[in-house]
Amino acid sequence: MITIVVFTFVVLFSFGCSSKKEEQAAREAAEAAAKAKAQQEAIEKQKEAERLKKEKEAQIKAAELERQKKLEQQRAEEAERAKQEARAEFVNESVYFDFDSSDLNEEAREILDKKAEWMTANPDATITIEGNCDDRGTTEYNLALGEKRAESAKKYLEALGIDSSKIKVISYGEERPAVMGSGEEVWSKNRRDDFVIDSE
Repeated sequence: MITIVVFTFVVLFSFGCSSKKEEQAAREAAEAAAKAKAQQEAIEKQKEAERLKKEKEAQIKAAELERQKKLEQQRAEEAERAKQEARAEFVNESVYFDFDSSDLNEEAREILDKKAEWMTANPDATITIEGNCDDRGTTEYNLALGEKRAESAKKYLEALGIDSSKIKVISYGEERPAVMGSGEEVWSKNRRDDFVIDSE
């Protein structure tokens, strides 16, 4: 009887120890799983943070590139606009002369200084200077005077360093008035050199 009781106790004790070991193992396994899960979540969280960081950096970089592109485009447009304005000024600004004269006054020289700057900035350009007169005087005289006026402007440009091969001259005399009519106000606008850009 005692032997049976002892055996039963041993069996129950062994079973109890085994159960505790299994519970301990289960707890440790659960803790390890939880720890592994937490570590994995931390890794995933870090990866997501890095992804978001790279995405934000890429967005910032793209925005900066777009800003630079727009800035460069704006500068190019401004440069082109300035170029076209300078070209228009070169063509549209005539040099005027006193009656029966081919001498360049101060205003004429200032205008030619700007034209020389434009030609220096556009070294491939070739131009024609067109000499004109008012309708007083003979046709022959006005043709000769128109040529003298064109030559005066050409020589001045050459003195500023412009290659003579880049400049042609022609005289139209009284044939191409800028303003029709008579009187000093009209005549003063017809005594002029016009400038034509032949090539750039």
